[in-house]
Amino acid sequence: MNRIALITGGSRGLGRSMALALAGKGVDVIITFHSREDEAAKVVAGIEAQGRKGAALQLDIGNSKRFPAFVEQLNATLKSRFEGRKLNILVNNAGTGLSAPFAETTEEKFDQLVNEHLKAPYFLTQKLLPVLNDGARILNVSSGLARMTLPGSSAYGALKAAVETLTRYQAKELGARKMTVNVVAPGAVATDFNGGHVRDNEKLQAMLIPGIALGRIGMPEDIGPAVSALVADDLGWMTAQRIELSGGQNL
Repeated sequence: MNRIALITGGSRGLGRSMALALAGKGVDVIITFHSREDEAAKVVAGIEAQGRKGAALQLDIGNSKRFPAFVEQLNATLKSRFEGRKLNILVNNAGTGLSAPFAETTEEKFDQLVNEHLKAPYFLTQKLLPVLNDGARILNVSSGLARMTLPGSSAYGALKAAVETLTRYQAKELGARKMTVNVVAPGAVATDFNGGHVRDNEKLQAMLIPGIALGRIGMPEDIGPAVSALVADDLGWMTAQRIELSGGQNL
């Protein structure tokens, strides 16, 4: 029977690439979106064009009080469109960025990032445990900025480092259910994330590229297929690992 994946923030950028790559590997895919229902519908169409089942559900990843209602909606969708099957794959991908100097980062902005990048993979995963099959693959999304530093990314980078520690704890505690939990850390990738900060800033690209072994900024298509490989059944013995997809950045 085909596996089912849930990808948060799957309407654009890396999440979109992940969803389409997984569909290409024979996986049915449910994505979440925050506000761009039109973009989410395009991704679902792309999933279904590959002969797989797709669905899109609205979710504000920064509001943990809405998680129980979301899980109810997810259960209803699994029952009505996916024969009542449970999830085999969860990718905690959604979140926004922030580019601000340490001295100018506000507590309000910091708290927003905490809600999206730490509370969400913690508490949404917790709420989804009854919906996940034993042996499921969980993949958290970190960032190369948890390893390397770029001025203006102190809050984002620190929280992604926290996600990497959380991943090891989840792997340890969920191992009894034969679940694997790993974390993927993309480097500089050209998407509209954080207002297209990497994609549209030629000066930033000129600064970054000399430090990338493969000599270019990443593209979403560099990430999606790699993610589909990392959650494959063949990697069922790998857990609690950090995999960086950065083209060899800042080695």
